[in-house]
Amino acid sequence: MFALDDIDRRLLRELLKDSNRSYRELARSIGVSAATVINHVQRLESAGVIKDYTVQLDHERLGYELTVITEITVSKGKLLETEEEIAKISNACAVYDITGLTDAMVVAKFKSRKDLSDFTKKLLAMPYVERTNTHVVLTTMKEDFRMLQDI
Repeated sequence: MFALDDIDRRLLRELLKDSNRSYRELARSIGVSAATVINHVQRLESAGVIKDYTVQLDHERLGYELTVITEITVSKGKLLETEEEIAKISNACAVYDITGLTDAMVVAKFKSRKDLSDFTKKLLAMPYVERTNTHVVLTTMKEDFRMLQDI
């Protein structure tokens, strides 16, 4: 685990709110110099804490009206290989190893029932996928992986 100091925490909170700001703006918002921000950002990037900079999209506004959570049961100890293949499918937003009655969980988004059907059939055609159980999300109350308060 990487040890964060107070400046790291404040900086990460600000970057999670809006990573499109300049070093100078970030420095002003956390009360340090721009050079301090640059040093901390470089350190966090080198340590792999900051992996990438991106935007947060409203998928529904882009036509992705279906979100599903699919449980997957995998056979013959081929879980990691199967998950790696699933992770390559563009509709898959998250792929997790899990405990419980199934082996993996996938969160995916689709524009149509046909796209969802094609995805499910692609999963079931994979050599070691025994079965799937798909849950369609009816209402999204929260979808945000930034965890601002806990850094």
